Amino acid sequence: MDPSSLTTIRYEPPQGDPADGVATITLDRPDRHNAFTSAMCAELAAVWSHVRDDRSVRAVVLTAAGEKAFCTGIDRDEVPSDESGVPYTFDPFTYVDPGSRLGPRANECWKPVVAAVNGMACGGAFYLLGEVDIIIAAEHATFFDPHVTYGMPAVFEPIQMLHRMPFGEVLRMSLMGNHERISAARALEIGLVTEVTPPSELGVAAHRIAAAIASQPPTAVQATLRTLWMAREVSRGQAIDVGNTFLNLAMSEAAMAEGQAVFSSGQRIEPRVR
Repeated sequence: MDPSSLTTIRYEPPQGDPADGVATITLDRPDRHNAFTSAMCAELAAVWSHVRDDRSVRAVVLTAAGEKAFCTGIDRDEVPSDESGVPYTFDPFTYVDPGSRLGPRANECWKPVVAAVNGMACGGAFYLLGEVDIIIAAEHATFFDPHVTYGMPAVFEPIQMLHRMPFGEVLRMSLMGNHERISAARALEIGLVTEVTPPSELGVAAHRIAAAIASQPPTAVQATLRTLWMAREVSRGQAIDVGNTFLNLAMSEAAMAEGQAVFSSGQRIEPRVR
């Protein structure tokens, strides 16, 4: 994957010497509120696949250019097409949702993703936010779903948010359409985001979280990630049974030795209290 070939997003591999393991993906259509097109769908799918297979990447920051919008969903001036260039139709038996490949999980990327929301996040933005692991927001960020206002059922996007927000909040957001927006402060109250920062500090905060995650043994991190995502789909008993498998898969000698070296060094991390 050649980052210079990307036209709708930017990709930055891990930086520093030595590299810190954090890659950054930036939605880069600020003049269109970072709305997604078929080109962005294809580029995100390619980048998530690259991240999945690149062992130097241990965590990802997902953000967007500009401060007005993180993503406002589909670009209404373009109807995305499939890989053959045929426009999506609304035939109920053949319809493939155009945003279904935007997120990391849809592309089998199971590395931790921290989303930094700078501005509006609405509609199709939830394909991305529904599949990341940690969401933080700038103070001016807002969240809403305009579908019903424009005569369209709100279906796939709010489904993505059911595990991130209380059911009543998802219903209210979906039914209110353009008449109401969830503020960053309210998003923090309901657990949609885990931290709110001034706009100027958003990128630093996102990178700090991702770098802390990336500094730890990746097998332990990814096994934890897979276990918790799997656990929300099944019963508690099933989750514990399958969790035992993930536990044993990730308890490698190398990972344990890396962790023991940290402990034996006598150096202790000074935790940040939030």
